Amino acid sequence: MTSLPPTRTAVVLFAHGSRDPQWRAPIEAVATQIRARQPETQVCCAYLELCAPSLPEAALELAAAGARRIKVFPLFFGVGKHAREDLPLLVEQIRAAHPDVVIDLLPTAGEYAQLTALMADIALA
Repeated sequence: MTSLPPTRTAVVLFAHGSRDPQWRAPIEAVATQIRARQPETQVCCAYLELCAPSLPEAALELAAAGARRIKVFPLFFGVGKHAREDLPLLVEQIRAAHPDVVIDLLPTAGEYAQLTALMADIALA
């Protein structure tokens, strides 16, 4: 990972995880889109379980590379236990470990009207 200017914002795409490597393809495709649209933005994928890196590992790597703000975007459609309970605890642990880095926890992907509208458009096309 390359060094970032001290005010740089980074993005972590956070997903559940799976042992199946093909499962990661859509998450990595979102990261590829972000890189193509905004090459100066550092982006990485992180997972709750079953594959690496974990969210704390990704945050550590980004902070070490100079990120001063990290936006965590949970790629969950629903707001289940992982989104409501597990993820906020992980974010608090990261904030405690990196007090000099602002950690923003975004709503889950499924909470964005743009995404639900896009899925409806795709279904109706």
